[in-house]
Amino acid sequence: MIAGISIYEIFTLTSILFFIGIYGFITRKNLISILISLELILNASAVNFVVINKYLYPDVLQGVFFSIFIIAVAAAETALAVAIIINLYRQISSVEVKETEIMKY
Repeated sequence: MIAGISIYEIFTLTSILFFIGIYGFITRKNLISILISLELILNASAVNFVVINKYLYPDVLQGVFFSIFIIAVAAAETALAVAIIINLYRQISSVEVKETEIMKY
C-alpha cells in the first residue's frame, strides 16, 4: 500500500466522493452537472476496486483490469451523453432537465 496512508483513509475518501456524486446526481438540474456527478460515482468505484485488489491480492491485477474497464465504459458513456446533450441544446437551446420534458409532446 501507500506508505503513511491506511486503507481506511482511502475508503473514507472514496466514500465521500461516491456520496458527493450521488447527491449531485439527485439534486442537480443541469444535464452536464448530472454527467459530472455520474463520473464521480464511477471513479470512486474504480479506486475502490484497485485498493481492495491491492490489499487482498497484491500479486493479482484483476482489480486493475476492472477499473480500466470502468474507465473505458465511463469514457464511452461520456462521449454518448455529450453528443445527446449537444443535440438537445441545438433543439431547445437549454441543457436543463425541466426543459427537456417539452420534447415529449
